[in-house]
Amino acid sequence: MARSSTLVILNGTLIDGSGNPPVPNEAIVVEGNRIRSVGRLPEDVRLEDQEHVEVIDASEQWILPGLIDGHCHLSFGFPQMTGVPSSQGTTSAEFSTLRAARNAQTVLRTGVTSLSVPGGTWFIDVAVRDAIAAGLIEGPRIFCAGRFIVTYGSITDNEPSWVGTPEHTNGKLANNVDDMVTEVRRQCKHGVNYIKMADSTWGDLQTIAPHELRAVTEEAHRRHARITIHARGSGSTRAAAEAGVDWILHADLATDDDLEAVAQAGMPIIPTMTFLARGVEVGLEYGRSQRAVDAMKRHLDGAVHVLERARALGITLMCGTDSGNSPLMPYGELHANEMEILVRYGGYTPLEAISAGTRDTAFAVGLEHEVGVLEAGKLADLILVTADPLADIRVLQGGRHLAAVIKDGRIVDFNGQTVAPEFLALQPATA
Repeated sequence: MARSSTLVILNGTLIDGSGNPPVPNEAIVVEGNRIRSVGRLPEDVRLEDQEHVEVIDASEQWILPGLIDGHCHLSFGFPQMTGVPSSQGTTSAEFSTLRAARNAQTVLRTGVTSLSVPGGTWFIDVAVRDAIAAGLIEGPRIFCAGRFIVTYGSITDNEPSWVGTPEHTNGKLANNVDDMVTEVRRQCKHGVNYIKMADSTWGDLQTIAPHELRAVTEEAHRRHARITIHARGSGSTRAAAEAGVDWILHADLATDDDLEAVAQAGMPIIPTMTFLARGVEVGLEYGRSQRAVDAMKRHLDGAVHVLERARALGITLMCGTDSGNSPLMPYGELHANEMEILVRYGGYTPLEAISAGTRDTAFAVGLEHEVGVLEAGKLADLILVTADPLADIRVLQGGRHLAAVIKDGRIVDFNGQTVAPEFLALQPATA
């Protein structure tokens, strides 16, 4: 059933995502899908009016903006599902779409109310985004790219050259500027929010030339789409800064000079260190070789240096985990772990890390003026947790301390699906 028209959250401790210290919460008033006020209860809101006002008592709880994962893949095919004889990309588009929708629901129920999806198979992520927006299914707000634009030797170019990159893979081969620009136009036609370029897997080889990246960036921006790049290497990080992409994914091997170029260009980085840390911690258990784990340790060490240097240079660091990109990265478990990484390796306080994972990462979902901070006029995405994240940032992980998730002004039902009232209104009456 549709909830009351006004939602009021009383008491508890407010961490609003702006970086301001926590304060006792008087009242957060939500009307429709936006926050009407934060602070003193408006005189015209009568708590006793139970027909129109729903009240949540958040005593002994902490209230935060909805979490944002700036790097999560929904339609790759990983982690594999028990009983489904498939590896990455070899299932049908139909099955992959249903699975991606389920993945989105899982992510929402761990407190992630916005999700940036930098690439997938077919245009599945676009479809899931639109289904969520239409009220057909529940899930986070999604801001997504299409398939990676890659060249020979880039990440996801795993098949022989005569096979190329079939639709069920997450890369699209384009080995010259004309083909790259055409692919940008094709993806924009099909509704992507941004373009994802992808250099080599580990950055040991620069597979996308600077002039190619400039051309793609220009075309994406001409079509009002943002652009990012998988760039672990020094050369690709520098090229991304000079091309003017909107943000950079990884940058593990960037030099100090490269980072100075990034700082001068004013673009953020999503280090995505959760994936590296996870590989080092449990890679052997998942069948990774010792050599592969050692390589991930080298990249983690490089990323720690990048994290420290980027912060010193004033580069904004956004939070993303790469959940869904491999069997190591299950949905619903790791989406808040990047904040712990910032605290553990980057010298952030928990309060600073929360702002990084909410206010700052809002840029990666195209909603930097709409979500990430709890204040009047913003979209009503927030979570309530039963343990203090400033005492231990890890309490935000895995949804284990969630008391409530509110997305778009609606309380998420952890046991079932809450259908949008306007969608209910479209259904025929039953006897």
